Amino acid sequence: MRPADKLVRAASGFQCQIELERGGQIADCRSILSLLTLGATQGCELLLRAQGPDAEKAIQAISIMFDQQFDEANVESNT
Repeated sequence: MRPADKLVRAASGFQCQIELERGGQIADCRSILSLLTLGATQGCELLLRAQGPDAEKAIQAISIMFDQQFDEANVESNT
């Protein structure tokens, strides 16, 4: 649930519409409930889309979050 919360917080900082798609189901990245209904688990394939004035910046920022696995490795090693 932490990654979804981080994603919502990041998406809320952009003006564009940001969506994730998994298996034909689309989630609004500004809605934690929408993201959780995707049922995305680590390793599943997702499609990230953004449309609007700062879409390119949003895609870059969110892609980095995924590449860094939402810093979950650091959280797990601290517990």
